[in-house]
Amino acid sequence: MKNRLKVLRAERDWSQGDLAERLEVSRQSVNAIETGKYDPSLPLAFRIADLFDMRIEEIFLRS
Repeated sequence: MKNRLKVLRAERDWSQGDLAERLEVSRQSVNAIETGKYDPSLPLAFRIADLFDMRIEEIFLRS
């Protein structure tokens, strides 16, 4: 699944580690989501959306 996570993170000047800490996941998980190797669970997708104050559909795009 494509996503805008890397762009949104960069706009806030956050490292993958910073984002991982805020989401309470590993940095490797953030990397896997950003590169499309892993689709987040629905609860994690909601946490990401809440963190960026956006709808899930604004962050995660259908391939």
